This record gives sequence, C-alpha cells and structure tokens, in this order.
Amino acid sequence: MSIQRKNYNKLGEVLGPYTQSVIHSNTLYTSGLTAFGSSAQMAGIEVQTRTIFSQLNHICQAHNVTMKNLIKVTIFVSDFSDMDLLRSTLFDLYGHDIPASSLIKVDALFSKDFKIEIEAIIGL
Repeated sequence: MSIQRKNYNKLGEVLGPYTQSVIHSNTLYTSGLTAFGSSAQMAGIEVQTRTIFSQLNHICQAHNVTMKNLIKVTIFVSDFSDMDLLRSTLFDLYGHDIPASSLIKVDALFSKDFKIEIEAIIGL
C-alpha cells in the first residue's frame, strides 16, 4: 500500500503540520483549501469559492486529470446567509459533473476573513 504526500508550489507555503494532498491507490485527498494568501481572502463567498476551485483545478492538472474527476467535496461555511449565491456558484463551476457533497456549518474557520473551506476527493 503506497501513500504519497504532495504539496503544490502554486498553492503557497504550508504553514502548519499538514500536507496539501495525500494520494492512496488511485485516489487523491486534499486538505481543506481556502483563499488564504490570495487577493480573494477578503472577498465574498463567490470569489473565495472560485479561488478554491482554481486551486482544485491546479491540483487536478498536476495529476493529469480534470475537474470531472471530483468524487466528493466537503464544504465548510461559517454563515448560511450566502447559500443561494454559493449554490449558484457551485452549479456554474460543476456544470453537469456534480460530485457527492457535504455542507457543514461551523462556528469559525481559520481566519474571520474566510467564508468557506473545501476538502476534496479526486479520482486519478
């Protein structure tokens, strides 16, 4: 059983005790992705979501797969007031390839600036 841990330069420096992704067999698991360190960090949920999906797309490209390979996402939000905007943004980003999904409301994320954090499982 081979396990590979991988960080991606384009996603920024890892500042804590974690790896940006772990690969086991033909499956890639991401750590929680946020808009940390990007121009979107102070933006609303739509811009932060699009920034995170850009990061996911970069991870997919690094492994020669596309966003169609998203198996499941776990989405953490600190506020449900933007749910309509989040849903429409996700439908726009997914197209017809909608992954399994969990949506969890939390009291807070790593920074008060963050509106959303997303973990993903990607088939390789």
